[in-house]
Amino acid sequence: MSSKAEILANIRKQIVPAVELPEHAGPWIAFENPEEKFCEVLAAVGGEAIILDDPAELSDTVRRLKCMADAQQIVSGVDGVRELGNCDLEKLADPHAVDLVDVAILPGEFAVAENGAIWVDGRRVKHRAVYFLTQHLVLVVARQSMVHNMHSAYQRLANREHGFGEREYGLFISGPSKTADIEQSLVIGAHGPRSMTAILV
Repeated sequence: MSSKAEILANIRKQIVPAVELPEHAGPWIAFENPEEKFCEVLAAVGGEAIILDDPAELSDTVRRLKCMADAQQIVSGVDGVRELGNCDLEKLADPHAVDLVDVAILPGEFAVAENGAIWVDGRRVKHRAVYFLTQHLVLVVARQSMVHNMHSAYQRLANREHGFGEREYGLFISGPSKTADIEQSLVIGAHGPRSMTAILV
């Protein structure tokens, strides 16, 4: 008998007692101040959150971001700051061209306080590669859309008009690109955006 066969045979002999599936009815974690928790978690993973009381301040706030200072190619898909964009994704035939984008200002659907994540709907942009190839990512999301935890987030996604039944593209984004697998040293912007700013309006 080979070593592989012997190992597999020994594994098959092990009888693991059956256990009941965990109950998923909750209660789930909730925060006294979900916006504060969102900002705290996002900062911990290398991102930055800005809370605006007045939507009219959005344009000035984006203009003042550090990433905007030297930006040459800017994509803006958010009402109120579209005039800041000079690169139209709709006119780009090749998605590889978005690797020249310095700043992408895009809408988020809702935020999750528990992990500082924002759900983005890939159907709202022509080239979804922009989320990963831009140097700096700015996501604008409505404050009232925030949920406390991922359980509520998936409930929200399932309760949409089309639920999970249709083929679509979306993802949760929390912070900029990062890796910590080399000598346990956190590197920001390892293989994607070097910064991520969430603006809650």
